[in-house]
Amino acid sequence: MSLIPASYDPKRTDTPLEADSSGTHQVLMELAFQRMIAIERKRTERSKDAFLLILFEAGRHQGSGKAKEVLDSVASALLASIRDTDVIGWHTNGKILGLVCTGLPMKDKARNSVPSVILNRVTTTLKGALMSGQFNQVTISFHLFPDEWTHDDSDGQSNRALYPDVTTFNNSRRSALVLKRAIDVIGSGLILILCSPLFVVIALAIKLSSKGPVLFRQERVGLYGRHFTFLKFRSMFVGNDDSVHKEFAIKFIADEAPLQPLNRTCERPYKLAADKRITRVGNFLRSTSMDELPQLLNVLKGEMSLVGPRPPIPYEVAVYETWHRRRVLEAKPGITGLWQVTARSSVKFDEMVRLDLRYCTTWTPWLDLKILLQTPLAVIKGTGG
Repeated sequence: MSLIPASYDPKRTDTPLEADSSGTHQVLMELAFQRMIAIERKRTERSKDAFLLILFEAGRHQGSGKAKEVLDSVASALLASIRDTDVIGWHTNGKILGLVCTGLPMKDKARNSVPSVILNRVTTTLKGALMSGQFNQVTISFHLFPDEWTHDDSDGQSNRALYPDVTTFNNSRRSALVLKRAIDVIGSGLILILCSPLFVVIALAIKLSSKGPVLFRQERVGLYGRHFTFLKFRSMFVGNDDSVHKEFAIKFIADEAPLQPLNRTCERPYKLAADKRITRVGNFLRSTSMDELPQLLNVLKGEMSLVGPRPPIPYEVAVYETWHRRRVLEAKPGITGLWQVTARSSVKFDEMVRLDLRYCTTWTPWLDLKILLQTPLAVIKGTGG
């Protein structure tokens, strides 16, 4: 079966759901189909074409046997009518059938029109192949990748249907994740108790040095694109304009940020130099990373972990390349991480993302322990901080 994406053209005769007599298709089982979805996501990251995932569910109020029988009929109809480049398989074995239509255009008008064109062809195909009673039992849903993560949404979550392999992978290491969560709860709880006197001192220093609240609250993007309220000790004057940071962050992600001198021997691209919005107490808190301590409350709530990729701001995610999003899809955000203890502010954004993805794919409880033990030394050295 050819999996090379072809450009979509509604006038062509080999577009999705048109006749294909090659006989090369087969219905993939769940894990194989999920792997193909993952492959198509990576292919889309490079080609900039889109793909459409169509899901078919049947007989929600009937027995699983009858639902499976209907979906088998749907699969038979689709097998005779899809292109060589399309893929069909079980999104959930015996319950949800999936069809991936590859090589679709990304332009706005086409993005809006292609699903409706394919829906008409799917409907026509199934009506001609199924009995009316069977067709009425089928529920069809469409999921276009890349999915739109708009920071104006109330929750901004990713479309989980497009990432079944991520869910399956996390389920396969459930025991280790339970251990990670236990370490997060115990570790953050102990640190909060031990550091409670320090919290009081920091709070007094902030209140005495500048007007405003002790804590800084900001919307951030967590696991699967969920938004949550991120906590830090306030290190800036209140009422400042965040457009300076927003402009810098966008340039940094696009690899257009100017390098800023750190010392005589190295340069850093990540941090804003001489930021006048930061208070004197704030400068000290940032240089020692003590402004991060309130995030232990985010860890207790389950929004963050002690170790993981740093949670981005929604306006940063809005300008991410598609592959950048994987850093918030494959691991819960953390207070410290592989990037912080190995490179911190001394690398470009793409390299930071690669470090985060390396952590996501190689994660073990022992790696978390290693990073936690390296964090104090990284803070003391102030590498790139």
